[in-house]
Amino acid sequence: MGFRAPDIAIDLGTTNTLVYVKRKGIVISEPTIVVVEARDKHLVRAVGDEAALLLGRTTEALQAILPIRDGAIQDFDTAAVLLKYFIRKAIGVNHLFNKPRVLICVPAGLPAVARKVVTEAVVNAGGKHVILVEKPLAAAIGAGLPVYEPVGNMVVDVGGGTTDTAIVSMGGLVVAQSIHVGGEKMNDAVVNYLKKNSGMLIGDRTAEAVKIDLASAIAPEGDNRRTHVRGRDLLSARVMDVEFTAAQAHDAVLEPCMAIMASVRWVLERTPPELSADIMRNGIHLTGGASQLFGLDRLIGSQLGIPAVLAKEPQDCTMLGMGYLLENPDLLADLAHSSINENL
Repeated sequence: MGFRAPDIAIDLGTTNTLVYVKRKGIVISEPTIVVVEARDKHLVRAVGDEAALLLGRTTEALQAILPIRDGAIQDFDTAAVLLKYFIRKAIGVNHLFNKPRVLICVPAGLPAVARKVVTEAVVNAGGKHVILVEKPLAAAIGAGLPVYEPVGNMVVDVGGGTTDTAIVSMGGLVVAQSIHVGGEKMNDAVVNYLKKNSGMLIGDRTAEAVKIDLASAIAPEGDNRRTHVRGRDLLSARVMDVEFTAAQAHDAVLEPCMAIMASVRWVLERTPPELSADIMRNGIHLTGGASQLFGLDRLIGSQLGIPAVLAKEPQDCTMLGMGYLLENPDLLADLAHSSINENL
């Protein structure tokens, strides 16, 4: 029998999955994609980075599956395959019979049934003892906020599939909301804008590139940036090339940005007055990869009159917070007996 398997933490995101190994740090950051045989999805051809290379380029014999949608597992078997691949890649096959303890983050307020699905998927993938951590708590810890002090901390974690907004204090969530809006919805908004206004269909990769290059949460006054976007004509199937401006990109992503704003307002309206004063003083902290959309912090700050700050390394905050919990056994023991895990 091999040595005891190291504890690991997993951020199973809609678009990207990260794995942290105790005392080693983040060892995996790969897309949450699995490519399988179309005739039998149990025949796996590629996972993660290798699968991403095939996305949008597969033949009819292959099918690309994204098992996580809106922060929840939609395809149990494929999610288990992906988790098993990442766990083995992170700690090696020597621990096949000596399974690791696994921390995995979930959206705030995820229903009990969905939490049970996550737990079972991790166990099927090779995890021995599973502890669930709500994502905004992990993100707040990773952003360096004093979450274990009697102070109100507000975090807005904008991921690929969900945005989790929460007030964190004394090591727990006081008020929280998770909405199915994130980077993917912004990409979809760009796709739909071009469909409606130009009669052109583009792929997810093109939409992502346009969002990163041009899109802004605030009106781009005096911004003359533009790019040429290539896609397929919806009517004739011929290749099209249209000019797309920064102003159009802003219009495209405005709706998901306002949905995020509405969630922030919802949480603030339900925050106890004492903690609201802390938020006014310390500001709102943005984490998650999609929080890097240009001007999102300025939009939130200007709309609410509260400073909004983009965290350092926002795309890694959740994973860094999970890693901090792994490296501090006392905090981990408290989590294992918290309400989110008591029925698992």
